[in-house]
Amino acid sequence: MSAALPIQTLPQLQDSFACYREREPEPDKVIATYIWIDATGQNLRCKSRVLDSKPKKVEDYPDWNFDGSSTGQSSGHNSDCWLKPCAVFRDPFRRDPNVLVLCEVYQHDWTPDAHNKRHSCKKAMDAVKDQVPWFGIEQEYTLVDQSGFPHLWPQGGFPGPQGPYYCGVGYTKVNGRQIVESHLSACLYAGVKICGTNAEVMPSQWEYQVGPCVGIEMGDHLWMARFIMDQISEDQAVVVSLDPKPIPGDWNGAGCHTNYSTLPMREEGGIKYIEEAIEKLSKRHDAHIAAYDPSGGEDNKRRLTGLHETARIDQFSSGVANRGASIRIPRHCSAEGKGYLEDRRPASNMDPYVVTEIIVRTTLLNEK
Repeated sequence: MSAALPIQTLPQLQDSFACYREREPEPDKVIATYIWIDATGQNLRCKSRVLDSKPKKVEDYPDWNFDGSSTGQSSGHNSDCWLKPCAVFRDPFRRDPNVLVLCEVYQHDWTPDAHNKRHSCKKAMDAVKDQVPWFGIEQEYTLVDQSGFPHLWPQGGFPGPQGPYYCGVGYTKVNGRQIVESHLSACLYAGVKICGTNAEVMPSQWEYQVGPCVGIEMGDHLWMARFIMDQISEDQAVVVSLDPKPIPGDWNGAGCHTNYSTLPMREEGGIKYIEEAIEKLSKRHDAHIAAYDPSGGEDNKRRLTGLHETARIDQFSSGVANRGASIRIPRHCSAEGKGYLEDRRPASNMDPYVVTEIIVRTTLLNEK
C-alpha cells in the first residue's frame, strides 16, 4: 500500500489554491465550475468557465456543452451534449465569488440524457409539492487506496474485529478524520445542507448526513456533497469508494439510508400516514430493490444479507427501532405518534434522484 500524503485541513486546502486565485484576470470575474453526472450514473465530471459577472439566479447561468463521446454520453460523429444549470453553490476551494454549478445533461436535440435522472425526478416532486416531502440521506462511504484496500489498514493484513470503530476516537480507532472534517467545513461553506458526520462500524468507513431537504433539493445537495468529497480526496492518495460491500466477510457494508416524511406524517397523528406508506412500500419491494443501486440490485445482493444491520434483499420487513428491517420507524417517532420513516435498503452508490422519485411515486402517486 502506497504511503498517504499528509492530509490537509480546509484552510490548508484553500491556501493551496492561492496560485489559482492570484491568476484571476480581474477582481470582478467569476469562475463557474460546471458539474455533471457521466454515463456510469455514478461518476462526476467538471469543467470551468470564466464569467464577466455573477448571475443573480440559476436560470441566468449560460447553457454550455461538452464532448459526450469522451464521457460515454454520445457518439463521436455527433458528440456535443448540453449542460443545463440547475443548482448553484459557493465554491469552497476558489472561494467567493466563484461558484459550483450542478447541471443536467441533454442530448443535441435537448432530449434528456439517459442518465439524467433529475429530469423525471423533478416532475414527480412538482406533482406532490403540496405534500412537502422531506428527505434526509445518510451517505456511507469507505476511504481506500488505489488498489481498493481500505485506507491505513495493516499492510497485508486486517485490523481487529468490528466493535471499537463506530463513532470511535483515537489513533487505533479511526482513519482519515481530517478528510472528514475538511469535507464538513467545505460543505458548510458551499451551502450544502450537511447536518452531521460520524465514523462507521468498519474502520476507514465513514458517514455524513444531508438534509432535511425538500423534494428535488435532496438529490442536488447529495450530489454536490459527493463532488466536494471527491475533490478534497484528489491530492491525498485516497479514493472515496461507494462500493456497497467493499470488503467481503464479517465486515459491514455501506448504505445510503433514506429518511422520508410528508407534511401529514409530521403533524399530530402522523403515524397513521407513516404506516400507510410502509404498506405501499411493501407491495413494491422488488421495484425498489431494482432502483436502489445502479446495477439493478446486483451490488446490493452483497450487502443486504440479513447480517451486519441489514434486512434480507428478498424479504420486506419493517419495525420500530429495528436496524435489521427494510424500513425502520425511529423509536421517538413511534413514541410521539408522528415523524418519519427510514428506508434502509438503498446502497451507498445509489442515485438520490432515482431513490427519492420512486419513494414519492409509490407512497404519494400510488404507482403499482
